[in-house]
Amino acid sequence: MIDRRLLTNFDWKVLLLVLFIAFVGVLNINSASASYTIVGTPYAVKQVYWTIIGTGLLLVVCSIDYHILEDVSYWFYGILIIFLLLVLLVGKTSMGATRWLNLGLFNIQPSEPMKIVIIITFARYFSRHQPVGGLRFREVMLPLVLLSVPAILIMKQPDLGTAIMVCLVAVTITLAVGVRWSVVVSMVLASVPVIYVGWHYFLRTYQKNRVLNFLNPERDPLKSGYHIIQSKIAVGSGGLTGKGYLQGTQSQLRFLPEQHTDFAFSVFAEEWGFLICMVMLLLYLSLILWGLHVASRSNDRFGSLLAVGVTAMLFWHIVINMGMVIGLFPVVGVPLPFFSYGGTSMITSMIGAGILLNVSMRRFMF
Repeated sequence: MIDRRLLTNFDWKVLLLVLFIAFVGVLNINSASASYTIVGTPYAVKQVYWTIIGTGLLLVVCSIDYHILEDVSYWFYGILIIFLLLVLLVGKTSMGATRWLNLGLFNIQPSEPMKIVIIITFARYFSRHQPVGGLRFREVMLPLVLLSVPAILIMKQPDLGTAIMVCLVAVTITLAVGVRWSVVVSMVLASVPVIYVGWHYFLRTYQKNRVLNFLNPERDPLKSGYHIIQSKIAVGSGGLTGKGYLQGTQSQLRFLPEQHTDFAFSVFAEEWGFLICMVMLLLYLSLILWGLHVASRSNDRFGSLLAVGVTAMLFWHIVINMGMVIGLFPVVGVPLPFFSYGGTSMITSMIGAGILLNVSMRRFMF
């Protein structure tokens, strides 16, 4: 039997906010894909299906006490590590990357749910380790190992964007717990040779070009720098009020690559302009501030760290995607939560929102 206090404390406004952003995303995807010749179900209709499925999973996640996640976190972690290994062995290859695993009825991209699982895993570990004065070296070694295994497997696919996201979420949780300055300085110094080795021996040519094009987009305007140049043109041409729905030339004439996925916000900016983009930013800001509020008022450490992790996941997705489309960050293929086309991304974001709602509605239960 469902405790009536759960329904009383359910944040309906937040659910409506998430669904509203998803609805605007569907309209934007419809515009972004209007010039495509699509065989089968249109992208916008597929996104509606994924939104419905994601909302159902959100409600399921809300109905389960989030403390159960603490008990099964390492099991989830192990299962997804196995899935990531299977992706490298028998995964589906598309456009030079092997990221999908065929499970018969559907395909799954294990790197996406790994964002949620790494949040749960780190929240469990740090909820049981509460050192005075900040984390020491020996207390961050196990989390570092837990993070490095999936990060390396995801980079091998290769999927640099998702690997960066997993690392950023994990680092955010760790910093929220508290780390001694000696550990921070040592990690920063240790990252220098790691970056050097990664650049020369692990990054592929197209990934290096993304970084170089970020520094100078004009170095190869017709090839590796094409994406960011066309995206900046789309955003800038929207002006103050935009060109109108279905009237964006960059998207309708298909100058803008990946316009329904990674660069969906470029389409939105061109059609709706700066003012409406600011409204969208305020909606996302409200979601982030609410997530931090949930973390601050949670009545246990595990719930608080869960909320911090999910909020960090949404925050970094928003910042990196929007920064990417206007040239503030390199192009790394990070979708905009609830907005960009993609089933696995939508489901992961919805599950994250469900965890936040779960922690919020149970703050008076224990």
